[in-house]
Amino acid sequence: MNMLSTLWTVLIKELRDIGRDHRTLALTVLMGPILLPALILGMGTLAEKRAKTQLDKVLEVPTIGIEHAPNLVAFLGTQGIKVVPATDTLEQDIRAQKVDVALRISDDYAEDWKAGRPALVEIMLDSTRRDSGIPSRRLQSALAAYSGQVGALRLLARGIDASVAQPVNVGQLDLATPEAKRGMLLSVMLPYFLIISAFLGGAALVLDATAGERERQSLEPLLATPASRGAIVSGKILAACLLGALSLLLTLIALKLSAQASSAMARQLDVSLLAIAKLLFVLMPMLLIGTSLLTFLASGAKSLKEAQSHMSWLMLLPMIPTIVLMVNPVKTQLWQFSVPFLAQNQLLLKVIRSEPIDAQTWAVYLGCSVGLALLLWAGAVWRYRQEKLAIST
Repeated sequence: MNMLSTLWTVLIKELRDIGRDHRTLALTVLMGPILLPALILGMGTLAEKRAKTQLDKVLEVPTIGIEHAPNLVAFLGTQGIKVVPATDTLEQDIRAQKVDVALRISDDYAEDWKAGRPALVEIMLDSTRRDSGIPSRRLQSALAAYSGQVGALRLLARGIDASVAQPVNVGQLDLATPEAKRGMLLSVMLPYFLIISAFLGGAALVLDATAGERERQSLEPLLATPASRGAIVSGKILAACLLGALSLLLTLIALKLSAQASSAMARQLDVSLLAIAKLLFVLMPMLLIGTSLLTFLASGAKSLKEAQSHMSWLMLLPMIPTIVLMVNPVKTQLWQFSVPFLAQNQLLLKVIRSEPIDAQTWAVYLGCSVGLALLLWAGAVWRYRQEKLAIST
């Protein structure tokens, strides 16, 4: 039997088989297109609303020692910060997240103020609570502004130009491109989500076409045909890749459409058609790696349940580069594009940030990733050529 004809026949068979299971097919193809926009845009919208609320509303700050600094209290009121008396359980309230941030004005504040010494004002917060981030920054900015204003007035009262106390005027020139800024939110979650979607996108079909087929005892008649084992394996892997690629494409299209129709912040997630094409191109080798690896593992399993047990640790693999880069950010280097998962993560970030990708980077990435995929494919073919594979237990 012609190898291409066998490959095509197996491919159609596997797609037809999974097409009969409407629930599995729907979960495989539509989970990404539904989950990613909801996750990215939903979290982004919630974060935007929360930040806007915390920035615009009057911030109530429980304060110990209000009577020691009436001028400071009045200044904070002009900055949208309302100072209120603190309760006796202030520290417990902060730890219990009943209060985000508080102030403690030193008992010696008035004396130090009159003597021209730095007067102590302490910001009280629980730094492990993310809710305290925006309130504490608002309070710190207001206190810094008050300190600078009073310091300048003190110098002027002594006949000294206030600029003398500022020998260096520090500015900041942000060289980040608008595309890179728009991609900040995407760069946090999108690479991991897309990598795991590609890596395990064809898992349902692979598990059913290998361990499931063996459990149903329909594998032995297939292997008894004169068809090439390589063509049989390739047909199964290609069918899984097509299903995974369809899910990825629908996911990216759904992200683009939802970004255009959502809030102002969501519209900043500019996923152009060219970017979609680049993302798919980057992820196709990972799709082939994942389906080939899972085919190799599942074909050696004695049951579908045993094959499914591999999913637990396989899902952790794409998390490794994301966690490493979050804990220890590193500059992009050429060798990184030869490491599975890390290479995809770095390339996806480049596409999201609209950074150019040179030919050498593409060559290293495609050479290593396609080479690994072919090696895993050869391992799956080797596993199918073992006679014990057809023995059902």
